[in-house]
Amino acid sequence: MEAVSGTGLGHLFVTMFLTGLSGCIVLPAITDVTMAALCPGQDQCSLAIYLTGFQQAATGVGAVVLTPLIGNLSDRYGRKALLTLPLTVSVIPLVILAYNSRGANFFYAYYVAKTFAAMVEGCVQCLALGYVADKVAEGKRASAFGILAGVGSASFVVGTLAARFLSTAFTFQVAAVLSMIAAVYMRIFLKESVAGERQPLLKEDEQFCENDSSPTTTVTAPFKRLPSLGDLISLLKCSPTFSQAAVVLFFNSLADGGLMASLLYYLKARFQFNKNQYADLLLINGIGATLTQLLFMPLLLPAIGEEKLLSTGLFVSSISIFIYSISWSPWIPYALAGCSIFGVFVRPSICSIASKQVGPTEQGMVQGCLSGISSLANIISPLIFSPLTALFLSEDAPFYFPGFSLMCLGLALVIAFIQSIMIRADSSKACGKINSNPCRDALV
Repeated sequence: MEAVSGTGLGHLFVTMFLTGLSGCIVLPAITDVTMAALCPGQDQCSLAIYLTGFQQAATGVGAVVLTPLIGNLSDRYGRKALLTLPLTVSVIPLVILAYNSRGANFFYAYYVAKTFAAMVEGCVQCLALGYVADKVAEGKRASAFGILAGVGSASFVVGTLAARFLSTAFTFQVAAVLSMIAAVYMRIFLKESVAGERQPLLKEDEQFCENDSSPTTTVTAPFKRLPSLGDLISLLKCSPTFSQAAVVLFFNSLADGGLMASLLYYLKARFQFNKNQYADLLLINGIGATLTQLLFMPLLLPAIGEEKLLSTGLFVSSISIFIYSISWSPWIPYALAGCSIFGVFVRPSICSIASKQVGPTEQGMVQGCLSGISSLANIISPLIFSPLTALFLSEDAPFYFPGFSLMCLGLALVIAFIQSIMIRADSSKACGKINSNPCRDALV
């Protein structure tokens, strides 16, 4: 906790805890709700797998555009102003199932609302990472990112534990209330990370260009300074370290997205898991992740560095998924849940390595670019792994291997691991300032 002492991050952590709690409390129940709405009385449902995969792909498409955009806007207008949007829209789908979690029509309404809401919900994490980067010095940033991830894991544990004892209908009601509280708490208590340097989002912007004494005034100029594909390509070209981290993140996110789309349905079909067993499994994962991120990661980082932690997490995660794919008994997933203490090293390590490649005024943009890369992987992943999972869980599989899609996910993590051992991070600002000419866009 030394990394965040005196930084004023407490209100951010409370906001992230409440936000994570509202999302995690419904995770064990949503599979049963989906199955009951689409395929009542069945243990295997290809339609549910396809719809879940389509939702991931659709939200990924939106997130690829929105996360870099919102991250870059937050560099100029503040993290708090931009956090308001995702925290507000995340309430809507929860309210729908809080009103009725059993009707098929309400499920479809939730499905549509959640698809659109999830496009901006991913921005919460990148804005929080940008906020932490504003407040914490480079040398302690990786530990601070780990603590932020630990807060998310703690909300995961509490939410999963609560879901274990709540009815499905009441679960969504509690989640909706918590989501509202998170938005209100953030607006009241969270202070801007860099006071005095942010402008109102809709204020007209005046700029004085070189060799021109008259100001250029426009309301649309701020939106012309949004990150372009060229900005991302420039960042990838001028920093080999960032490029390597981006490749690792892409394949890790590819595996994570596929795991989200297939694992719970695999366990349902293979061992007839239900809501309570999902909750128990997720609880074990969450407790291990929380203890690791809050206690062990701050101690390990100074000793071995982000690069070795990153490689270790990827290696252990790949082995655990390979074993998942050949699970022969219901106790195997519980035994493998302890491997989560290594997997949680990955994302904070990547974010820390990438944040050191740019200056303090571009933290929102670089974290938004990372989120965009992760979202791109989440578009591709369900398009590949949802049909693959549905095929190998059906009677039409070309050969009997229910966990074949999980084995393919393990191969994606092996690729990420191989790339991670090539990273040699340095803290020099190789890229300088990406958007180096502020007048250029104002005059376009």
